[in-house]
Amino acid sequence: MRFVVAVLLLLSLAGRAAAQDCTGHPGPLRLHVDVGNVRSSAGLIAVTLYPDDRRRFLAHRGSLYVGRVPAAAGTTRVCVFLPGPGAYAIAVYHDADANRHINRNVLGMPSEGYGFSNNAPALFGLPSFSRVRLTVRRNDMTTSISLHYP
Repeated sequence: MRFVVAVLLLLSLAGRAAAQDCTGHPGPLRLHVDVGNVRSSAGLIAVTLYPDDRRRFLAHRGSLYVGRVPAAAGTTRVCVFLPGPGAYAIAVYHDADANRHINRNVLGMPSEGYGFSNNAPALFGLPSFSRVRLTVRRNDMTTSISLHYP
């Protein structure tokens, strides 16, 4: 009987620890974002979560929140709390110098790696909201976003 109680306690603590590793406002759902093609372990990976509202996508103060985790070369996994099931948009960037802003060149283009949900292309400008819209229906879903560097 003690063994069963100990196992249940460990499982409870493990679940709590996993939830604490997520970024954002604690909510009923977690989304795992695998950010790939990270060039180095320098700096941070910033994940910005937007609501299902095309007017708020990439708008100043339009996001629900921005979570930042230490970068890991190759793939960096980021756990993000969500307010509930539904559609969201995600933008990520590799904040290599950890200044908490995406650096831009003289033309205003990003000079750090960036990407969007659904790996929506941004070759000739920003992707449309409909291209980045991601529907999350269940807890612990995983999505992958590959960074593009200039």
